[in-house]
Amino acid sequence: MDYRRAKDSLGWLLERLGYRLRDEWGAGPHGGSWRGAGEYIVLEAGPAVAGPHRRLDSGLNHLAFHAGTRAQLDELVLAAGEHGWELMFAEEHPFAGGAGHYAAYLHNSDGFEIELVADSGP
Repeated sequence: MDYRRAKDSLGWLLERLGYRLRDEWGAGPHGGSWRGAGEYIVLEAGPAVAGPHRRLDSGLNHLAFHAGTRAQLDELVLAAGEHGWELMFAEEHPFAGGAGHYAAYLHNSDGFEIELVADSGP
């Protein structure tokens, strides 16, 4: 993973979801953490991290986040394309996760998948 590219893609999305960049480290930098409501997410590249992320290997497949109303989710999906995200399962969007599950599944060039879920209701 290239940290600068991940920051432009994942960092942008995390900030749109309410996270704030808390810290960065290393020359370049090559890592950073984003704080949410009580949790934080770390992105890191460099000598302490080996190999690319592979979503379909054992381990973490994707992260899912609440994205507000259906209209807010739709707006976020439109803007995400400008930040390296592509819609997955476009032919089934926004119900790729099932009839009552209004969501968007996005992936970026580093292979990260994010599921954005709208609040229940119209």
